[in-house]
Amino acid sequence: MNFNSVKKIIIIAVVLHSTFLFSQISTAADIHAANHFDYQHQENWQFLSGMHQSPINIDTKLASIMKDKGDITLYYSDFAKFENNNGHSIQVDDSGFAVLNGRNFELQQFHFHSPSEHTINGKDYPLEVHFVNKSQSGRIAVVSVFFKEGQHNKGFQDVLDNIGRKTTEDKPIHIDVNDMLPLNLTYYHYLGSLTTPPLIENVEWYVLANPQEISAQQLASFHKYYNGNNRKINPLGDRIVLLHRQ
Repeated sequence: MNFNSVKKIIIIAVVLHSTFLFSQISTAADIHAANHFDYQHQENWQFLSGMHQSPINIDTKLASIMKDKGDITLYYSDFAKFENNNGHSIQVDDSGFAVLNGRNFELQQFHFHSPSEHTINGKDYPLEVHFVNKSQSGRIAVVSVFFKEGQHNKGFQDVLDNIGRKTTEDKPIHIDVNDMLPLNLTYYHYLGSLTTPPLIENVEWYVLANPQEISAQQLASFHKYYNGNNRKINPLGDRIVLLHRQ
């Protein structure tokens, strides 16, 4: 093999390697773009199915009293695994479980939307937290809590204080989760979807009727990261909203 042949092989190898790297970078960029969506252009969001989307406006006058026993119990851990600013919300990976109408679900994570995604009688709240739970069979149930302006909230302050903090398995984040949950767990229940792409349906929603409080200063601190990361209201359609009084 002469020198010119060797040179040609090296040039071809460099070109192929560069093409491969460009392909990998493009793929990574596509994945990054797919995971970060624009709340200002929600009409461009793609979803897998159809007419049972979330969030909704809950008209309290139209809610039907739940006939099931419907009790709800939340056992969420105060020691979070990880907290992340994921590009569309502040998300906390946590553990624990929820017993919803006699069925067990494990807590996966919770995250925040401002203003609230759900509305009550057409009224939104400054903030809403979604506790995302999953059953052993893979069914998703989201417990939602509204926040209104008022007193300082210890649990939410724990979240604010740990944004961007690196955690390890032996040094979890302490968050007073119970301070973000009302004592009275009366809720509205309906079937909907995730509120971020891919907007998967058949999600069970448990929207707690009694809001918690956060201070104006705490809300302003959250707004330094997100203000307007809420999906628009979707039509209820033929769905029924149930009310369970705890």
